[in-house]
Amino acid sequence: MSSDIAVHADLADALQQQAIQAGATSPAVRGADWRLGVVATVGTDGTVTTSDGIIARRMATYVTPAVGETVVISISSSGNWLAHGRTAPATTAGTWQPLTLSGGWTTYGTPYWAPSYRINGDGTVSLSGLAKAPATAGQPQTLCTLPAAVVPSSKSRFPVEVASGLHGVLDVNPTGTSTLQIQDYSGNATWATLDGIRYRLT
Repeated sequence: MSSDIAVHADLADALQQQAIQAGATSPAVRGADWRLGVVATVGTDGTVTTSDGIIARRMATYVTPAVGETVVISISSSGNWLAHGRTAPATTAGTWQPLTLSGGWTTYGTPYWAPSYRINGDGTVSLSGLAKAPATAGQPQTLCTLPAAVVPSSKSRFPVEVASGLHGVLDVNPTGTSTLQIQDYSGNATWATLDGIRYRLT
């Protein structure tokens, strides 16, 4: 009788261990420890909230979060969520975004790139393109208001060509002004070249 009980106990233990091992290797049982999410809101406390309501703290490497982007999020055994960063686009062709010019400034046109920006993975922003100045261009000239995603926390200044043989300064203004402006040149500005300009966000 006791041997029968022992056999049944051993069988129960074996079945339990088998179930544990199966659960440990099956995502359907244990659940995934990472997943993809779409950013619905960006918090001011270093977090993002996904479209399905998960609040995840951003890693230090996840800079300039934006609503609508797909991110990798993971959960710890204690239930804390982390947002590791955005996923790469299907193609790199969409990484450059157009700048909306203002104050009479327009895209210079062929054969030059249209004024645009790109957020880099290291927390910097690259600018590109050639903007055409309005007929009357006093100083300072505001080329555009920066999109919220590329507004720096501090001001940067860059030398920039504003006409053939004529140079001025391009100011990348921080929160509050949030504009691209050219100034500190003699004569009339004809254009502003943005190629090669790269500034940090924080």
